[in-house]
Amino acid sequence: MDKQIALERKVLSENDRIAADVRAQLQDRGIVALNLVSSPGSGKTSLLERTLAALNDELRIGLVAGDVQTENDADRLLKAGGKMVRPIVTNGACHLDAKMIARVLPDFNLDNLDLLFIENVGNLVCPSSFDLGEDMKVVLISTTEGDDKPLKYPSMFRRSSMMIVNKLDLLGTSDFKLGRVTENARQINHDLQIFELSCRTGDGLEAWFDWVRETVAEKRGVLA
Repeated sequence: MDKQIALERKVLSENDRIAADVRAQLQDRGIVALNLVSSPGSGKTSLLERTLAALNDELRIGLVAGDVQTENDADRLLKAGGKMVRPIVTNGACHLDAKMIARVLPDFNLDNLDLLFIENVGNLVCPSSFDLGEDMKVVLISTTEGDDKPLKYPSMFRRSSMMIVNKLDLLGTSDFKLGRVTENARQINHDLQIFELSCRTGDGLEAWFDWVRETVAEKRGVLA
């Protein structure tokens, strides 16, 4: 057991070292990096498709699409208008790590990038432990899931800066309660910023788009 713990610490230490280098490259250029995490099917790709449709002409957006076996999500983002999309197929691994991001980063022209979205593998356990060099983790949950997710996966919600509740259009088709998921999330992370939206109907998306714009502008302003 001691050897296993020592190996895990070594792996995470090496990951953190690489993540720090990735972060430095992005910070030097004022690039906002968001690590999108969720269970499978919560709507990460759909949110990115809608974001591309709204902001692609305003912001220079790069996308990393992580998946276990296919490049389906990357293909969807390309069809949605993504100009800089790089797939990462983990071949069974349940998360992205900093080494994977460092490997694809040279494929982007970082001097012509405002925003980098990293779509992580659908999993609320493993990705919580791995820093990818992002500014923040954004955790998605949908109304088709349990509103106790923050309590069941506290590490992910504790390490995220934002929670997006997607699929408002399906609210009422299950026992999911917005007030209850918010209460559970705040219990884990009092500072968690929360957006409620529907990628299908568009409800709540403008607030998300405005936040993205403001976050990019703020980081550019600091760099200037």
